[in-house]
Amino acid sequence: MKLAEGMQRIGVEHAFDVLVRARALEAQGRSVIHLEIGEPDFPTPQHIVDAAKRALDEGWTHYGPTLGDPQLRAAIAVEVSRTRGVEVGPQHIAVVPGAKPILFFSMMALLEPGDEVIVPNPEFPIYESMVRYLGATPVAMPLEESRGFSVDLDRFRASLGGRTKMVVLNSPHNPTGGVIPRADMEAIAALLRERDVIVLTDEVYCNIHYGTEPPASIVQFPGMLEKTIILDGFSKTYAMTGWRMGYGVMPEWLVTAVGKLMVNSNSCTASFTQRAGIAALEGPQDSVGIMVAELRRRRDAFCAGLNQVPGFRCALPGGAFYAFANVTGTGMKSSELADFLLSEGGVACLDGATFGQYGDGYIRFSYANSLANLLEAVERIKKLAAGWARA
Repeated sequence: MKLAEGMQRIGVEHAFDVLVRARALEAQGRSVIHLEIGEPDFPTPQHIVDAAKRALDEGWTHYGPTLGDPQLRAAIAVEVSRTRGVEVGPQHIAVVPGAKPILFFSMMALLEPGDEVIVPNPEFPIYESMVRYLGATPVAMPLEESRGFSVDLDRFRASLGGRTKMVVLNSPHNPTGGVIPRADMEAIAALLRERDVIVLTDEVYCNIHYGTEPPASIVQFPGMLEKTIILDGFSKTYAMTGWRMGYGVMPEWLVTAVGKLMVNSNSCTASFTQRAGIAALEGPQDSVGIMVAELRRRRDAFCAGLNQVPGFRCALPGGAFYAFANVTGTGMKSSELADFLLSEGGVACLDGATFGQYGDGYIRFSYANSLANLLEAVERIKKLAAGWARA
């Protein structure tokens, strides 16, 4: 018996492979600083945990509606309308177990062999993985360090063709931490408004930003709401990665299609976690501000430290919790350097090339770790840098 041919086209997340290697070193007694996994190191706020416990006691332990608890869908609609400045209702919301199913289900519902999908590069690797799995063709859109890891608009325009079915956006961005400037987002909207194309905008980091204004969403521009899928969730904003709860905001006709895929795969999202989701959205938001302020402090110190390492150049990210350091000055391949930092320095990080061809020459560090650990990681890297600085 052989696996289906499509399994040859499906990829993985390299971060979990590095985590396994790091854990193996720790089992040998080695000290490892984990900067590979993209997950907040903060606890889930207590009022959210309490809501889940209360839901269990109240019997929220059975099947629920396939598209989500009506109260949660209404709360999400209110939140999205408020934060994006557009009007959406519960009928536009699909709640799913984690944010990734929105990515997968939307692409399954829309893409066919021969379609082209413009994806940012470097990129969250599941974008391209799902596009290829479905027989469509990913078209890499380079993100430029000189533009704060935004797109070259002329190049973006040239990438649009007769086969373009979907455009994937991600701002704030994983792995670079880049934020697409509002003017660039408006220009992208102008290029897409009259085209028969749908936008999938991954906004799971939308609340983790360091500017004076929230990152722009493409739905804020005329004519884009009805042709856009917003992918969001609770994992990053509320430190709920293990709760597996995400949602999509999309036109009603696509919500119906996603509902069919949900009922054929998951039936529904866990009922008690959805009650916690209501508490997250409608309860106090202090924890979010505290987390972002601490992440900003870590970002500033860590990036400043990396910029003191010979051969490193690290732009200050505008959002998320990733530092994407240019390491071409070390004279080492980024893949070799990432392995070297783990094996010799006990610093777990990711080769930028695992996020796509335009990530080659970079290393991604997650600074969702304590400030003390981040500063220790910098010192370990500096000690190792003495070797390549002499080469």
